[in-house]
Amino acid sequence: MYFEYGAQETEYLARKDKRLGAAIEQIGHIVRAVDGDLFSSVVHQIVGQQISTKAQATIWQRMRGALGTVDAEHILEAGNEQLQLLGISCRKAEYITDFARKIQNGEFDLEGIWQKPDEEVIRELSALKGIGVWTAEMILLFCMQRPDVFSYDDLAIQRGLRMVYHHRKIDRKLFEKYRRRFSPYCSVASLYLWAAAGGAVPGLKDYAPKKKAPAKKAAPAGPHTEKTSKVQQKG
Repeated sequence: MYFEYGAQETEYLARKDKRLGAAIEQIGHIVRAVDGDLFSSVVHQIVGQQISTKAQATIWQRMRGALGTVDAEHILEAGNEQLQLLGISCRKAEYITDFARKIQNGEFDLEGIWQKPDEEVIRELSALKGIGVWTAEMILLFCMQRPDVFSYDDLAIQRGLRMVYHHRKIDRKLFEKYRRRFSPYCSVASLYLWAAAGGAVPGLKDYAPKKKAPAKKAAPAGPHTEKTSKVQQKG
């Protein structure tokens, strides 16, 4: 299952912005996998926090092998200890089982949330343990396939904007200007900015100011050096 978009979105973005249009033409169609199961998508996002993509894939494969189906029932049957044996940290295991309990007792409406607007979905998802605004936005895009997601907290999107538009810095005001320009297809714009940030467009570079290396402090003179100096002065 892949993120669905086509000529309608890319042609609209190209008309609105020539630079992004040029990047879209160079990159071509982007095939990006999505997970249409909201429960497993939330769990997958929690598993992947602060670890490499490779490590996330390894742990996810273990989970699917051990649980069969990644759903609330199987998560609660496994419990925190079993989840930790699969390579999940204690804290993440607690986040995942807490989410599963909320689903099982009806505290979180897994079906009803699909009918809600983006802002409300973000608010409800980010109220869960282990889910912040950025993670909620990624779930909106890569699970629910909402068409107008544009995450200010995503560093790769900011990098893509700097590279495509030659900005040194992307502040909130500038970011919102691009959001308005790309709407209602910000999600597709995000796909292409991620690709640009990853080097998909030859010749682009990041215009962010280079961080200055801290000045090296001179090493303090040791006792031997001081003694040598005194001897030389006496001579």
